[in-house]
Amino acid sequence: MSETVAARTWDGRGAAQSALQLSAIAWFIPALIGNWFFAYHVAETYFLAALGGDYSGWTDRLFVGLVEGDAVGNTALAVHLNAAFTVSLAGPLQFIPQIRAYAPAFHRWNGRIYIFTGILTSLAALYMIWTRDTFGPDTLEIPVSLNGVLILVFAAITLRYAMARNIDVHQRWALRTFFVMSGVWFLRVMYAFLGAVTGGDIPGVDDVMGGPTNLALGYASFLLPLAALEVYFLAKRSPSATAKSAVAALVFAAAVATAIGAYGTSMRWLS
Repeated sequence: MSETVAARTWDGRGAAQSALQLSAIAWFIPALIGNWFFAYHVAETYFLAALGGDYSGWTDRLFVGLVEGDAVGNTALAVHLNAAFTVSLAGPLQFIPQIRAYAPAFHRWNGRIYIFTGILTSLAALYMIWTRDTFGPDTLEIPVSLNGVLILVFAAITLRYAMARNIDVHQRWALRTFFVMSGVWFLRVMYAFLGAVTGGDIPGVDDVMGGPTNLALGYASFLLPLAALEVYFLAKRSPSATAKSAVAALVFAAAVATAIGAYGTSMRWLS
C-alpha cells in the first residue's frame, strides 16, 4: 500500500514538473517571436530609413531624437538603437537548449555579444535619460534608470558565473539579465495587452506618458516579469506538486497575456 501511494506521489510530481516545463516553453515562443519583431521594427524604422536618407522616424517616434549640434547625445542614441536591435535578436537564442547542446561555440560567442551589447545600451540609455529627457516626463526617469542599473549588475554577475563555470547559477542569472534587458519590449507588450483588454481606452494613460498607469508600467515592465521568474525558480526547486502546478497555471496565463500583447504591438509595427 505504501509503495502504491509513493508511486502515485511520484507520478504527481512528475506530471507537475512536466507542466511547469511546458508552461515555460509556451511563454518563450511568443517572447522569442515578439523580440524578433521588435528587432525588425528597429531595423526598418531607424536603420533602413536612415540608409535611404530619411531620419524622420528618429524624431517622430522618439521623445528626443536627433538633436542638431549634440554629437555625443546623437551617438548615444545610435548606439542605443543598434544595441536594442542586437539584444532583441541575439538574446532569445541563448535560451534554446538545442543551440547550447549542439552549437556551444556559437552559444558562448553570442552570449558575449549579448552581454557586452546589453552593458553598452544601458550606459547609452542612462546617459540619454539624465542629459536629454529621452523617455518622457521626469517621473519615468527613476524606473528607467533602475532598469538600466539592474542590467549592468545582472550582466556582470552572469559573466562572473560563466567564467567560473558555475553553469546552473550562470543560467539563472542569464535569465534574470534577459528579463531586465527586455524591459523596453515588455513595456510595449503590456500596453498592447491592456489596450486589447480595455478596448484601447487604458485608464491612467496620457499622450505624454505622465499618467499614473504610465508610471506603474514603467516599474512593472521589468519588476513584474522578474518577480514571475523568481516564483518560477522557486517552483522548480519545490518538492510540492501543488506548488509546481499552481505556478505552471500562472506561467500559462502569462504566456497567453504575452502572446496577446506581442501580437498587438507587432501588428502596429507591421502596419
